[in-house]
Amino acid sequence: MKRREFIQYSGVLSAAVLMPVSCLSVPSRGNYPMGLQLYTVRDVMELDPIGTLTRLKDMGYTHFESYGFDTVKGTYYGMKPSIFKAQLDALDLATTSGHYGFADQFDLTAQALMDYTDRCIEGAAALNDPYIVWPILRPAQHTLEGYKQLAEKLNLIGARCKASGIGFAYHNFGYDFDLYDGIMGYDVVLNETQADLVQMEVDFYWVMHAGVLTPKELIEKAPGRFPLWHIKDMDKITRDYTEMGNGSIDYTSLLPDPKRAGLQQYYVEQGGNFAVNSMQSVDQSAQYVQRELLHLL
Repeated sequence: MKRREFIQYSGVLSAAVLMPVSCLSVPSRGNYPMGLQLYTVRDVMELDPIGTLTRLKDMGYTHFESYGFDTVKGTYYGMKPSIFKAQLDALDLATTSGHYGFADQFDLTAQALMDYTDRCIEGAAALNDPYIVWPILRPAQHTLEGYKQLAEKLNLIGARCKASGIGFAYHNFGYDFDLYDGIMGYDVVLNETQADLVQMEVDFYWVMHAGVLTPKELIEKAPGRFPLWHIKDMDKITRDYTEMGNGSIDYTSLLPDPKRAGLQQYYVEQGGNFAVNSMQSVDQSAQYVQRELLHLL
């Protein structure tokens, strides 16, 4: 799915027209194709990326969020972007966003940060991804000043991405909802970035882990600004990650209205704590989503 097709596809949800053929290969789906953040299965992606993607397709996953782009070698999972894209196309699969290493470029000059951004854009454009994502903020920046600097950098990157025809989003963790000199970090991100340049990838696990806002309350802070979602469950005792349906997050009652949020793509994710192994965990989560959440998505 090309970037412009993805954008048209998101409009499909409100316009009630037919989905692209590439989105119809797996039965029993809702309005949004089922996605997976590939970091969840990073162990097997390192060993056999194409075989892993084939197995994930059999589970019902068709859209993916990449991670770990090597900006020096210019590779995803050891493959040049054009080769990786060709493999995805052959399987009738797509990536629709990716996590990139912006956090480790925080102290770069503005020009160096733009140079890094350009390499990320080049990779994402080769995959026809609609979005690139800033995935994490290092502890050294967990201060009010750190968040203010972050907002400035997000605007710069967002403008660069917009000029290239690619969207840009910030992914939250639990610390984003902490107070820094009396101000919530996430409020700095929302209020001091331009809505036309910086979108949000909301991770509902970390929203619930922080316990400051409900998912619906968060969406109401900036309706329409949350095109990307991470959906994962929380262990009832340890509060660690767990398979969908095993934990304490009742998404059947907590999920916000996708259209109100501006949803374009959601991803199942589980960062670790697998009951058996990563592939069995994402299979279980896929079955839960297909059984319990499709009518909400």
